[in-house]
Amino acid sequence: MSIEPINLELCTGCGTCQDICPVDVIRMDTAQGIPVIKYRQDCMLCQLCVVECPANAITVTPGRLSPVSVSW
Repeated sequence: MSIEPINLELCTGCGTCQDICPVDVIRMDTAQGIPVIKYRQDCMLCQLCVVECPANAITVTPGRLSPVSVSW
């Protein structure tokens, strides 16, 4: 599936996930101050958001429905 919904009970709204995501999957909803997964299908499963989240509010599952094509 890829990135799971962010656990908003644990999330502090720091924005680290948005800043660290290399493919812009996560965006901050500035009105609510919470992260939102905007482009779930583009998640590369790099797990940078999981590693860098200070609140451990993000989970990435290992499987995908379709592979990601990258140019590098």
